[in-house]
Amino acid sequence: MKYRLPANWRSMAVFAFDLLAVVLAWVGGFLLRMDFQVSADYLQLMGQGLLLLLPVQGVIFRASGLYRGIWAFASLPDLLRILRAVGFSVLAVALGAVLFYPSPLVPRSMLLLYPLLLAGIMAGGRVAYRIFKEHRDFGALRAVGKPVLVLGVGREAANLVQELTRSREWYVVGILDDDPRKRHREVCGVKVLGALEEIGEWASVLRTRHAIIAMPGANRAEHRRVANLCIRAGIRVFTLPPIGQLIHGHDTVSQMRRLNVEDLLGREPVSIDTPEVRQMLKGRVAMVTGAGGSIGAELCRQIARFQPAQIVAFEQSEYALYALTENFADVFPEVDLVAVAGDIKDRRRVSEIMERYAPAVVFHAAAYKHVPLMEERNAWQAIRNNVLGSWIVARAASAVRVERFVLVSTDKAVNPTNVMGASKRLAEMICQYMQQQSPATRFEMVRFGNVLGSTGSVIPKFQAQIERGGPVTVTHPEITRYFMAIDEAAQLVLEAASMGAGGEVFVLDMGEPVRVLDLARDMIRLSGYGDDEISIVFSGLRPGEKLYEEVLADCELTRPTHHPKLRVARSALPPDFDLNALLHWIQSGRTLSDDQVRRDLRRWVPEYQPYNPPRPVLVSESIKLEA
Repeated sequence: MKYRLPANWRSMAVFAFDLLAVVLAWVGGFLLRMDFQVSADYLQLMGQGLLLLLPVQGVIFRASGLYRGIWAFASLPDLLRILRAVGFSVLAVALGAVLFYPSPLVPRSMLLLYPLLLAGIMAGGRVAYRIFKEHRDFGALRAVGKPVLVLGVGREAANLVQELTRSREWYVVGILDDDPRKRHREVCGVKVLGALEEIGEWASVLRTRHAIIAMPGANRAEHRRVANLCIRAGIRVFTLPPIGQLIHGHDTVSQMRRLNVEDLLGREPVSIDTPEVRQMLKGRVAMVTGAGGSIGAELCRQIARFQPAQIVAFEQSEYALYALTENFADVFPEVDLVAVAGDIKDRRRVSEIMERYAPAVVFHAAAYKHVPLMEERNAWQAIRNNVLGSWIVARAASAVRVERFVLVSTDKAVNPTNVMGASKRLAEMICQYMQQQSPATRFEMVRFGNVLGSTGSVIPKFQAQIERGGPVTVTHPEITRYFMAIDEAAQLVLEAASMGAGGEVFVLDMGEPVRVLDLARDMIRLSGYGDDEISIVFSGLRPGEKLYEEVLADCELTRPTHHPKLRVARSALPPDFDLNALLHWIQSGRTLSDDQVRRDLRRWVPEYQPYNPPRPVLVSESIKLEA
């Protein structure tokens, strides 16, 4: 029968080593003190002292918790425990010398020599074992895997480099940082080579196409700068989450992720938890129309953070409603989500739901939003859904005296050149009119531009084209758009809803406009393709599309709010606005052609100027990515 070691044999072995260290430190201290010329009297004192010291030290070592750690992972906490145990040992030696008063006396220098030797042997043994263990287990991996540059020098970067030395996937070839004081120094044996701007040169010299941004404490602007340096150099980039999102206790490598489009936009994160938003939502019923869409679903998730009594999710798409309920069952099981299937143009259904659940606040996000799709063959449906649907929901909310009604609008409602934008401007006018007629309900409107990753946005389209190997289609080389993260947009909508007094049009700070061509180039490089692998094709502006979007109409003024990313536009309701005539036009029972819709819209939206660019007749122009 094979003999098995006891389960705690490692702890017993370490304990034996520490007792051996006591012997070596005690004997070594005497030898050093006596210049290796020890008399018979002192040899007897050494032996008697060990007989008393070993059991006392054994008790101290056990009580100090020295055997909880694992030698292979010996670190600063283990050293602190050793120093604590050695400190008690000095007291034990001093107390023993006073109580027993041996002859000859224990030399006073032993109170210094003994603890120094003891701490050195105990700590040195542990460190030596860790070095041996890591060299045996990971020494062969130090040049295995894909070469990678680490960007940044800090605690997280040091942890990352240390963990990557044990990885079979990565091999750290160097570190870059802008601090000149750290140049030519080493982090965990890896040299700091130069500045971040030199990444292209070092990537070429070291023959690597991978980099990891290990700067979780940097602000978004700095993070964006570094990300763009990598992208321009044709480097595949990974990054660590912001410092507040790093999960303590998890290894740093597991928290790495691929760089995404949001990182390149460099927008500062938005965090809202104001008393006003909490007071508006906590313990109350909130209703979201279009709850299965990108914005509607995110609004539901953000509302759930504020502990509402109930969320009424109103959605026409059965699948989108199902997906939302499944998501809430996993992420927010404690939230009472009422999934309601219905069409906002169904007057009876909308009124029934409003009366049954009596929401305190309604977020109206249901709309047809895709500009080219609504411009041709669907213009009349865009008017009926976006205008008539908004009127039905707003009137039902007013009838049950909803406290706040928030219309999710768009920057395309400013000086609209397409049917979708004009329809959303009409929806704003209806809310402004309702504010005059129903002061008990605060009607508020929030305008913003494109949200990243939303249904129908350009980002998923580019991603699909890149996955197919290209080409990537851009309508025009100079077209620009405003972009923001979907969670940022939803949070700002809640913030605007909480501060409105009624009738305001809130405008979100969209930052700087982004050239879509640059976005396409960055996404291609983010996907790891080189300059000559995927081309970009110009397809021409689509019906109703303009080169740039405006945030405010020419005649509008804005004033700031207490939130830096929210402003209020003074968008007035036209004095000749006739709601009855507008409803008569929409509910006439006829189906108008696209041209008829565009013709009649000029009557209701004075600033509407249809723009139909000519169909592109020249051969699509392909370009290669610029270095």
